[in-house]
Amino acid sequence: MRTVCSAALGLIVAITIAALVGVWGQEKPAAPVSPAKPGSTNEKTSPCWPVEAHKDLLYYDGPDKDDAKHRLDLYVPKGAKDYPVLIFVHGGAWIFGDRNFFFGMYERLGRTFARHGVGAAVISYRLSPAVKHPEHARDVARAVAWVHNHIAQYGGDPWQLALCGHSAGGHLVALVGLDTSYLQAEKVPLKALRAIVPMSGIYQIPPKGLNRVFDEDPQVRQNASPIHHVRKNAPPCLLVYAERDLPGCDKMSEALANKLRDLGNVVEVCKLPERDHNTIIFFMGRDDDPTFQAVLAFLSKHIRIPQLTSATP
Repeated sequence: MRTVCSAALGLIVAITIAALVGVWGQEKPAAPVSPAKPGSTNEKTSPCWPVEAHKDLLYYDGPDKDDAKHRLDLYVPKGAKDYPVLIFVHGGAWIFGDRNFFFGMYERLGRTFARHGVGAAVISYRLSPAVKHPEHARDVARAVAWVHNHIAQYGGDPWQLALCGHSAGGHLVALVGLDTSYLQAEKVPLKALRAIVPMSGIYQIPPKGLNRVFDEDPQVRQNASPIHHVRKNAPPCLLVYAERDLPGCDKMSEALANKLRDLGNVVEVCKLPERDHNTIIFFMGRDDDPTFQAVLAFLSKHIRIPQLTSATP
């Protein structure tokens, strides 16, 4: 577990170097995990929706509002009715990152989902050391509440929401999706959350280290660990990790999946070949990317995704 902790802290350097050398332009695309389903992930068999963007929307306006971080960018399939919404949470070891980070990478991701009929709310949240756990998770829940309360104004369905996040974001969406206290505190009906897609996350917080993010109290760390909140009737879950991911991501993903299955929940595990902790997310804004294909295929099983046809008004 100490290896996992060290790897998480070293993520800042790894991702920054990858960005500087332009890795997403050089990396050989991974082989698709599985063929795309007609009418869902295959752009050739289903025309794409035009995308409408709504930027810098304030999702929380309480007494501890952070005017920069309590914002999201919303990408919607223009003309679609009652489309589902994916709420995406960025990574960065809980201490850096933003929805505008990495030269528009997250915007490309949001636009790609919207083109395929899934609205995307790409959020920012407060970071450590300015705040500590559980404030990051509270911000994610606040963003979910905003989407549930406002997405109908943009044509979306407030009862078809999904959570997806990478790295620290993977931890946060797993925690908010499994520990019901976060959504309940924001008065979000649990049945509105239809799917959880954590990617390369940490699901068991180590007893030592990461002190800028988590208090040393063992109970705090246990409460921050998604694996300790597995419950019956959890939303369907897709756990994604890379073939060359950070040490421990594979074992934690499999352990969380097994515990979910033991309680009768719907869960799938996707191991992305020829990807690492960074490239699993760097390429997700491409229509032919296997990470995107796997997530969209999973969502299509559990939420209704509108299809654009020649007969669509």
